[in-house]
Amino acid sequence: MTESPAVQRAYPRAITLANGAALALRLMTARDADAIAAFARSLPADDLLFLRTDITSAAVIQQWVRNLEAGRTVTVVAEAGPEVAGYASLHHHETSWHRHLGEIRIQAAQRYRSQGLGRALAGEVFALARDLGLRKIVAQMTVDQKGAIATFERLGFRPEALLQDFVIDRSDRTRDLLVMAYDVDGLTEHVD
Repeated sequence: MTESPAVQRAYPRAITLANGAALALRLMTARDADAIAAFARSLPADDLLFLRTDITSAAVIQQWVRNLEAGRTVTVVAEAGPEVAGYASLHHHETSWHRHLGEIRIQAAQRYRSQGLGRALAGEVFALARDLGLRKIVAQMTVDQKGAIATFERLGFRPEALLQDFVIDRSDRTRDLLVMAYDVDGLTEHVD
């Protein structure tokens, strides 16, 4: 069993998607860097356009690993055999004035979408947020990401802010940023 110091949830965990696919959920470690890079390279170009960081970059993945090791990030990886099917990360800062907040980031491989993987990964992040004593989870996305917005709305997130021309994509085009949030105290209905 792999555990982060503050994480009380036991891993690995088995889940079954709507299409019957059996996946294993576990916490990401430094050993996953190559698998995460391969997963990132398999994503459609449109997905990469909207990622907050370029997870196809070895330097970005190494920073991610350093954040895991420092306890600033907890990532749950979903695996189908040796293949990464998706992940969900919870990013938080213990020393800033945002120490009560966590940021959720979720990504699923195209063939595992619309099967319940995103909801299962979000449920894991909700449980981890409670373990870490966080009060609110935020999600950030561009207004162009209609599918992501709908997914987070189904999970109970609500819009908090719209920031015009706040982000720039990989094509150097500015986009409006939508910030959505959910109070951790209201998460019990989503976690198994």
